[in-house]
Amino acid sequence: MTDASSFDVTKENRVRQIKRKAAYDEATVHSILDAGHVAQVGFVQDGAPVVIPMLYGRQGNQLFLHGARKARIIRLLEQSPRACVSVTLLDGVVIARSMFNCSMNYRSVNVFGEPYLVDDHNEKLAAMRVIAEHLLPGRWDEARDSHDREVKMTGVLALPIDSASAKVSEGAPNDEEDDYALPIWAGVLPLSLRTGSLRTDEAGVRGLEPSEAIKSLQNRDL
Repeated sequence: MTDASSFDVTKENRVRQIKRKAAYDEATVHSILDAGHVAQVGFVQDGAPVVIPMLYGRQGNQLFLHGARKARIIRLLEQSPRACVSVTLLDGVVIARSMFNCSMNYRSVNVFGEPYLVDDHNEKLAAMRVIAEHLLPGRWDEARDSHDREVKMTGVLALPIDSASAKVSEGAPNDEEDDYALPIWAGVLPLSLRTGSLRTDEAGVRGLEPSEAIKSLQNRDL
């Protein structure tokens, strides 16, 4: 780390294309991780690349990745000396006056680290809570306690964020100077991920209302 709030720029995390959009500060990296919900986790298996989507949660400068204890990725990542985690948020389609200059507005982050299996029962429970609270804030304290067998069946990997970089693209089209005089509309089509209204599971006790924490998750942009 170059200071208390930025990652060193190395061969591993350096952004090579459109360097002006790169960011290496913890605040930007953390904000993108906290806004995302699914991480694409890359590793090497038998000399070939593999990428798997995983749920995750962040605590400080560490990610927790969730999967089944016997899942291939848990076993392989446990044995992997290095892994890359990528999270991308699409914010809009940039519609330029030429197809060459059409692009996307986005926020993305790549995180690098050495994963290890969280096997201690209490530590795993704490990590599971981090992941759960990332997806459903407030739900952990409402739900029943996890059975021991459920904890044993769950695989949790910790990935200290040793290295990271973010890339942020935003704003209007960047057209060729001559193209601005063309009678062609240009602009941005915003994109967003939004929750809908809750749907009650009718298989349980009838007449129950969701908690305020769960109600607050409805009909909002993520």
